[in-house]
Amino acid sequence: MNLGQLKEIKDLRRVWSHEALDFTPWLAEEDNLMLLSDAAGLEITVDETESSVGDFNVDIYATETGTDRKIIIENQLEDTNHDHLGKLITYASGKSADIVIWVVKHAREEHRADMESDMGMMMDWRELPDKKASRILVIHDADFDNKDKWSEQFDWAMDVAIKMKRVFKKYL
Repeated sequence: MNLGQLKEIKDLRRVWSHEALDFTPWLAEEDNLMLLSDAAGLEITVDETESSVGDFNVDIYATETGTDRKIIIENQLEDTNHDHLGKLITYASGKSADIVIWVVKHAREEHRADMESDMGMMMDWRELPDKKASRILVIHDADFDNKDKWSEQFDWAMDVAIKMKRVFKKYL
């Protein structure tokens, strides 16, 4: 499908009636994926569309070019919801993803606030003004050159991972 010049589409389902059959193949096309790559600040190479994760399929399974970091991309042509958030977590775990991209019509504020509340920590939600994307960071000071601190840093990372597992379990 050739849409020509990039413009806002109010009714996404009018253009892509089915996420897996219409939107995912369109997004995986080189020109369209470049737009997503630019928005996310990553160079993305598609490995597979509708990639199997047990009985489910992640929309796009990809790699960050030059780093081999694994990326999952979940598409949602409507506002964020718990169903898709649960899928995202399942796919990220099942594919051992390093980077997760959730393409949505609109991200609901309660998903952000709920995650921060349940995690017991603030997350740095960085909007990219020239892009239709944001970066979400959990920040912790670390001195990777000091081997004596490695155990402490690993423990922090594990604590955050355990919190994430506990917090996101309710969405599965």
